[in-house]
Amino acid sequence: MYDVVVVGAGPVGLFLACELGLAGCSVLVLEREADEVSPWRAMPLGMRGLSAASVEAFYRRGMLGEVLEASGRPADLEEDEPLAPRRVGHFAGMMLDPGKVDLAALPHRLPTPAPGGAMTSLEAVEGVLAERAAKLGVEIKYGVTVDALTQYEDKVVVGNEYEARWVVGCDGGRSAVRNLAGFEFVGTEPEFTGYVMHATVAEPEMLKPWFNLTPTGMYLQMPTTGHLGMMDFDGGAFDRSQELTREHLQEVLRRVSGTDVTVSEVLRASSFTDRAMQATTYRRRRVLLAGDAAHIHSPLGGQGLNLGLGDAMNLGWKLAATVKQQASDGLLDSYTIERHPVGARVLDWSRAQVATMAPGSQALQGLVRELLETRDGTTYAFERLSGASIRYDLDSAQPLVGRVAPEFRLEDGTRLADLMHGGEGVLLDFTQDLQGAATDWEGRIRYSGKPAKNDLGLAAVLIRPDGVVAWAAANHDVEGFEQAATRWFGVS
Repeated sequence: MYDVVVVGAGPVGLFLACELGLAGCSVLVLEREADEVSPWRAMPLGMRGLSAASVEAFYRRGMLGEVLEASGRPADLEEDEPLAPRRVGHFAGMMLDPGKVDLAALPHRLPTPAPGGAMTSLEAVEGVLAERAAKLGVEIKYGVTVDALTQYEDKVVVGNEYEARWVVGCDGGRSAVRNLAGFEFVGTEPEFTGYVMHATVAEPEMLKPWFNLTPTGMYLQMPTTGHLGMMDFDGGAFDRSQELTREHLQEVLRRVSGTDVTVSEVLRASSFTDRAMQATTYRRRRVLLAGDAAHIHSPLGGQGLNLGLGDAMNLGWKLAATVKQQASDGLLDSYTIERHPVGARVLDWSRAQVATMAPGSQALQGLVRELLETRDGTTYAFERLSGASIRYDLDSAQPLVGRVAPEFRLEDGTRLADLMHGGEGVLLDFTQDLQGAATDWEGRIRYSGKPAKNDLGLAAVLIRPDGVVAWAAANHDVEGFEQAATRWFGVS
């Protein structure tokens, strides 16, 4: 019997499997596709953007260099990146100026070698994660369709063949696990049919590069790659209902672009919608959901991958502690409590973009554009897109608690990320007042009693394995530390 069966070998399932393997759990990953190689995962169709929060997660597990190299970017992680972001992204196709981000409004940031975002591909991310998973003893089976799932008091049987103490569905928006386990999936129906295609256009100069809002929809042309996207506000009627012929794709492109452009050849094409749905809970007994299995929305802003990676980072250590019987009461339930509101905010962010883009919304577009061009508007969008605005409610007034920890750098050159590669919690004790108390959690909390180059006025910081600050204090507070450690790491 496995400790955990993860269904789905995409980035979310593989990241979760790595987290569990890092903690010593026995893990089996089941993937319905027969082969991990696919043109939909490679450039240009597999191109994805990693947010600052996702980049930080890879960095703190020691995988960022491999991801950047696999993505064709030099992996120089010695020098600190500038605090100002190099890119922000877009809202409803309106590109944002990174120079307008107000750094003074981001008081909890510290310099880090991890970039504030990175372009990559599903192929690159999955390749790095699959290799890491194998090194951690994770077993991956391809070509396995999950068509049955039965829960018992102490185990789950998947497909009448595989037994596990826990099962996590990371198998996408049409999740078999979600359906078989009886999760409720609620939300809103689509407004548009979207298309993505790798095609040759006879007159590419007739199309503007990047995102373009028009009175009839939106189109995207990626320079030099032949990667095109379109959004046609037909109520989602065409999605998966008819064949995507060259003639139809040309008709839609002409309509949304307002040009007579000719699509000469279509190599590959697919459709999608802005249907926005979310599971009402992410856990039913011994079955959990993560990634698109737990929530779906339009790909506007590229937040789907990053939302799923955040799920995996949050769930991995909690499920591992539960498997090892080291979890405090309610630890696993905190996964839904913390991540469900984050997912709901992303769905609303997606819905707001669709409403702004809809035909007849030119007045609204003008107003939103003016707001986004202000420093406050750009900063707000950056916080939402980067993950910097996420703060879990951990019952603390201390402003850092519940947020992803800044990249503290110790005076000996050690960085917080160096201490987090093993997946343990970390106690940064800048005054060495908590060394004795920390010994009770040895093996679950890694202790560091060294001063920091910038401690943000704090005496100590307790950081969960997912990088979230669990407790912080500006003075000697043994009782506060012990309460936080017991809450998140179990009884000493």
